Amino acid sequence: MVKLILIPKMEFDRVSGAFPVVEDRLQVLADMCRANALTAVKRAGSGHLGSSFSAMDIVAHLYWKEMNTIALGLDHVDRDIYFSSKGHDVPGLYSVLYALGVLPAEKLMALRRLGGLEGHPDIIIPGIEANSGSLGMGISKGRGMAWGKKHLGRGGCVYVLTGDGEWQEGQNFEALQGAAALKTSNLVVIMDHNKIQSDKPIDQIVSLGDLVAKFRTFGWHVVRCDGHDHTQLAAAMAEIHSITDRPKILIADTIKGRGVSFMENPQALVDGGGYYKWHSGAPADEVYAKGHREILDRVNRRLTDLGVRALQVDEVLPDGTLKQNVSLEGEPDSRGAALPSLKSQAEFVADAFGQTLVGLGARRKDLVVLDADLSADCRVRPFELKYPERFIECGIAEQDMVSMADGLARQGLLPVVNSFASFLASRANEQIYNNASENTKIIYVCHYAGLIPAGPGKSHQSIRDISLLGALPNMEIIQPCSCDETKMVMEYAIDRAESNVAIRLIIGPSPRRIELPDGYRLVPGKGVTLKDGDDVVMIAYGPVMLHEALIAADLLSSRGVDLKVVNMPWLNRIDGEWLGSVAAGAKSVVVVEDHSPVGGLGDRIRQDLDDKGLLKDLNLRIWGVEGYPAFGAPPEALKAHQLDGESLANRILANV
Repeated sequence: MVKLILIPKMEFDRVSGAFPVVEDRLQVLADMCRANALTAVKRAGSGHLGSSFSAMDIVAHLYWKEMNTIALGLDHVDRDIYFSSKGHDVPGLYSVLYALGVLPAEKLMALRRLGGLEGHPDIIIPGIEANSGSLGMGISKGRGMAWGKKHLGRGGCVYVLTGDGEWQEGQNFEALQGAAALKTSNLVVIMDHNKIQSDKPIDQIVSLGDLVAKFRTFGWHVVRCDGHDHTQLAAAMAEIHSITDRPKILIADTIKGRGVSFMENPQALVDGGGYYKWHSGAPADEVYAKGHREILDRVNRRLTDLGVRALQVDEVLPDGTLKQNVSLEGEPDSRGAALPSLKSQAEFVADAFGQTLVGLGARRKDLVVLDADLSADCRVRPFELKYPERFIECGIAEQDMVSMADGLARQGLLPVVNSFASFLASRANEQIYNNASENTKIIYVCHYAGLIPAGPGKSHQSIRDISLLGALPNMEIIQPCSCDETKMVMEYAIDRAESNVAIRLIIGPSPRRIELPDGYRLVPGKGVTLKDGDDVVMIAYGPVMLHEALIAADLLSSRGVDLKVVNMPWLNRIDGEWLGSVAAGAKSVVVVEDHSPVGGLGDRIRQDLDDKGLLKDLNLRIWGVEGYPAFGAPPEALKAHQLDGESLANRILANV
């Protein structure tokens, strides 16, 4: 694998004093941060480079020129406050905090790893002022901070960075009205206007219209400039600070992927066939090497022009330690630095969902698919391309999307609503409840469900959706364990179900292909035994937890414990007779949740067993994701919650 390079903090200190012109210094410092962010994301195996690079000049300008935060100290009450509402750009912010001495190198190189830095901002990390990742909340939080500063007689401004696609979330406009009404003059919002959402240009999804006129109508002072030009940024900030009677907003026109030519728009859109290909993920070795070299060459040319020594850099070794003052010459070495991902990547249940949806669309002309700017991740792009007249891109606006789906259903259509589970089930929960009360039928597909992948952090890990949706009397919640079962679930939901259906899907690769018994059919309320056993019954669902349960069974067999493993895809609907037969003769039943232990399948099983008088003679355990979910590589997160196969086996030996 490629040699990973980090620019050490001492080089930032040296370069800071080398440029007589402030704007030149800021440009070079921003590029150096780009290089380190690229390395952090490469080592992590995932992250958001396009957003980090588009915002980098803005963040560097704030920290090295505008704000007093570092000079006064992170705990000083009069400090300026900066945070990103979108959160995707946090690798860039981490690289700035490293350059300023707030974060050590070992933390930066532990991005998205257990004990390191979360994939989205979290206040447990020094220098991070607000949790984000779920879009649209930042201006409201900033408004509260700014009002609180004034109320308490404290100095300092509050700067909130937003994405531009993020402005499709309605909460932003509630915050605009409220901040203007309170004349929150110490609040500055900056839009990173790179004009590209997750996949496509904003104007192809939900256009933002005339932003200057729109924001002025809400009572804000509006400034617009080139977000990569530090002279223009300085002039814009000077104008902002001169306004003392209202909140201010800076529209910073930027380029997604700025600083690496092939990641920049429009080249990246051309290379991606009309889709932006660098929103998320980590670059391949040769891509990393090419992009990193481009940035460093540009920095070193600027240094050479000043007669200043070129950068000295460190190599990041596989264990995360640094080898200092290495050469940039030579071929990439063969040593890898990335943690291994889940092994045996046999299949993607999300792919099976997308393929089945296209097939169902051919014979169900009433089928309409809605998406919240996640068509690639949610695998609905094949449907979009095949049936564009029955595909509705709603943008980043889950509440609007869900209520629109109800309108479609009221007209006799069958909506299939798609988003990440953590946003769909929670943010739009009131709208889902309202829809359900009208007895229409809607399919809610909750992607990215459960603990894994854990790198992005708690904002994206959905461990509460079953409890949020399970209270509805006319909602069935199902999670398939394989591509074959996904097809069955989709056909059931579309053709046979009479109520609303919520389908949980993992977004990543299945750690193994879960083999279902020959002749298996999906029957409401019933699961299926994957491995027989006489001592303990373990009930689980979904590819991740069933994989770990089967590992536990193999480990226990060598220790004389015979574990029965049962796949139960129905998470809030249980056939009592079937459950009784599964538990018959067992002294212990363990339910493994890819969810909080509260409000999931385990609680349903406990209630059903208690109703039948079976609970008093049975040792029932519910093991799920306790507390907030751990972030990191999949094996790290599973082990942190004692939900990996080895931990499950040890817990059974100790407890049942």
